Amino acid sequence: MEQKQSIEQFKGRARLPNFAIPKRYDLHLRLDLSACTFSGTVQINVSIVEETKFLVLNALELDVHQVWFTNSHGQKYHPCDVVLDGDDEVLVLVFDKALGIGEGVLGVDFSAVLNAHLVGLYKCAYMDGEEKKNMAVTQFEPVDARRCFPCWDEPALKARFKIALDVPSELTALSNMPIINEKCDGDVKTVSFEESPIMSTYLVAVVVGLFDHIEDTTSDGVKVRAYCPVGKSDKGEFALNVAVKTLDLFSKYFSTPYSLPKLDMVAVPEFAGGAMENYGLITYRESELLFDPLHSTAARKQRMAIVVSHEVAHQWFGNLVTMEWWTDLWLNEGFATWISYMATDILFPEWKVWSQFLQKTTGGLIMDALEQSHPIQVEVHHARSVLEIFDAISYYKGSAVIRMLQAYLGDDIFQKSLSSYIKRYSEKNAKTEDLWSVLSEESGVKISEMMDDWTKKQGYPVISVTAKDHILEFEQTQFLSAGLHSEGKWIVPVTISLGSYERRKNFLLETKSSEVDISDLVDTSDTHLKNKETCDEQLWVKVNIEQSGFYRVKYEDKLTARLRKAIEHNSLEATDKFGILDDAYALCEACEQSLSSFLSLMDVYRKEADYIVLSKLIDVCYNIVKVSSEAIPDSVNELKQFCINLLMFPAEKLGWEPVPGESHFSTLLRAEVLQALVTFGHDKTQNEALDRFQKLLNDRNTPLLTADTRAAAYIAMMRNAGSSHKEGFESLLNVYREADTVQEKERILRYFASSPDPDTVVDVLNFFLSDEVRDQDIIYGLSGISLECRETAWKWMKENWDLILTKYGAGLLLTHFVRDIVTPFCSNEKADEVEEFFASRVHPSIAMTLKQSIEKVRIKARWVQSARQEQSLQELVKELAGKK
Repeated sequence: MEQKQSIEQFKGRARLPNFAIPKRYDLHLRLDLSACTFSGTVQINVSIVEETKFLVLNALELDVHQVWFTNSHGQKYHPCDVVLDGDDEVLVLVFDKALGIGEGVLGVDFSAVLNAHLVGLYKCAYMDGEEKKNMAVTQFEPVDARRCFPCWDEPALKARFKIALDVPSELTALSNMPIINEKCDGDVKTVSFEESPIMSTYLVAVVVGLFDHIEDTTSDGVKVRAYCPVGKSDKGEFALNVAVKTLDLFSKYFSTPYSLPKLDMVAVPEFAGGAMENYGLITYRESELLFDPLHSTAARKQRMAIVVSHEVAHQWFGNLVTMEWWTDLWLNEGFATWISYMATDILFPEWKVWSQFLQKTTGGLIMDALEQSHPIQVEVHHARSVLEIFDAISYYKGSAVIRMLQAYLGDDIFQKSLSSYIKRYSEKNAKTEDLWSVLSEESGVKISEMMDDWTKKQGYPVISVTAKDHILEFEQTQFLSAGLHSEGKWIVPVTISLGSYERRKNFLLETKSSEVDISDLVDTSDTHLKNKETCDEQLWVKVNIEQSGFYRVKYEDKLTARLRKAIEHNSLEATDKFGILDDAYALCEACEQSLSSFLSLMDVYRKEADYIVLSKLIDVCYNIVKVSSEAIPDSVNELKQFCINLLMFPAEKLGWEPVPGESHFSTLLRAEVLQALVTFGHDKTQNEALDRFQKLLNDRNTPLLTADTRAAAYIAMMRNAGSSHKEGFESLLNVYREADTVQEKERILRYFASSPDPDTVVDVLNFFLSDEVRDQDIIYGLSGISLECRETAWKWMKENWDLILTKYGAGLLLTHFVRDIVTPFCSNEKADEVEEFFASRVHPSIAMTLKQSIEKVRIKARWVQSARQEQSLQELVKELAGKK
């Protein structure tokens, strides 16, 4: 009874007790890929820092066979009780005699199944010629090293790792470090790797499979390899090139060389995330590493450069210096996101990725305007709930706040500070406060005072701006999409431009409200500005120049009118035109601005040519149509016509055919504009798309459909597919089955469910669950379900929930089902129904996603009610639809 009570003390704890600290793991794994099982022995050098009868470490879904502990005097102890607790994911070892303070070695023999849920040490299939075979891969972040071997599975408990693998002799075995020895014994070989430097368990990695590879070397002599499916090694060249260049770039930027002798990158056939920064062995889903000039879009190439840069950056920010606990995950992900854009901008300046970074900032702003958001630094109370903070707050708000701080401090001070931080905490763990401390030392600014509200508090401000003569008045409150007002206060670096980018002012808004005198920016000697009317018109006021700050701006009507004129006269940078549209949309959704006035603002963008602005406009069109289908269903076709009208200027300029030597942006924009036009039902574009699809059926390599324009043809095909017209669905299904590239399969999956016909969409959803679609690829299919089939998808998910849970497990992939199927609804009745269904089905890995999705539905329901009250809305839509 006493022992039982003693074990109870370890239940329900977020962290492991700290009376034993691991120093080194000697891990030997034996893989049986035919039986899909593995066994292993781990010997862990530990320091007992407090006399104890218990050793508590992490283990999950492992069978433990033998356990022993040997102290520094050679005395061997066997536990009298071995308790595996599945709920708390711990292995509790109970000893009769207390283990004394000092060094010792804990040994454990264990075995387990190679699971199919893409976590821990898992199996996935690859094709060897015509034969399907198994390979093994690890995915340990955040808390799944414990599924592979018993360990102290927390980021702060860093140790060295010596790994050996028994694998089929014909396969390639990879781990974090280079191979030092291979020994064959018949069909099996034992591969031993060099001992690693100190690192966290979540960064340990193993890959066993059949690959071809290409390699290159950095200027520091680091060997970099890209491992690709057999026969496709040439597809790894682009990623390899980016990796070599970014390793050199970051070594200089951080003034710290890359710390391992090699870096391998591996394309894995089944992978839950996009990529994983394991130390010295980065794993990718195939579409993120393999670039095919014929089948990869311009958008995919750009994303690949950003993703590779992101994972390479982690080798410093995350691997060399690691967050102390998951509360500070943003130190890893926010920084890697920010610096991946910096690196991509250096390597490919013509892509202007910093302007596209605003799309990421918007992702953070959208999520952080929810009541169900969370601070950047978030408490983590259950291991499984860590998964949910790999989200827009940690990545996008985190990176946007870093960019805001960099802009405030200046590039040089910021770079110098990061170099000092990396050096000081190399091979250690750090908290947010440690970074602020280094930045304060280098800059002389009290960073924590300024930044604590941004990282420790949920949300961000909306700054209301009014003008009285030459005085601008600013007032901040917390912005919430639900329209609620909160008294939040932040220290905000505000930037202002007045009538020209030559006239600027910066100040810190440290109080709830403030006044700024801008008379020094008004040049009274300028004859144009002496006339009050001309002065008012020309002196537009743009706050948050280039959207460098993480906040929204609400202008009074007269300032809004001036900005509209500035947009019409093309006086503003693309980033500012983006920001005005993005902020106005958010204010409209929060019912702080009427839908009528927002549609009038959209109309000003008719002659827009900038990619980043048009991409935002298209995004806004999709959302407005979604809400209007509930609010003003009788006018929704006219609203679609208005959206088509807005896009005709770029559509006619770009056409279907790429022009030799055209800009990266033209290629990106053509794809998005054509997809929008077929989605909104533009007859001419739909007919052209269907004609070109027919050509594709006759010749899979037809130049009439490039990688960038195929999506539009697939949408057109599915928008015209229905119960009485099955050929479209069957044709696209055949293209999917015959496709031999991951890029083409991914593209088809994204648009397969875009049919307005419920029966067709049910067929597609069932196909997604079949063996023809890899588990990892479900995320593409779910994001493309048509507006008309929201209810169909919801009904289908409820009927198949148990099967979905069994097939995909309660991990990352499950969050996509909840988010993509629940969020499109726009009524409180639906939100209630969703809450009721999940009341008995909530799991820690989807709890936050579920709450956020339901909140988004209620926000739209409120918006629908507000739009219905607008008297002249339908009249305005009719007028805009008729305006050419």
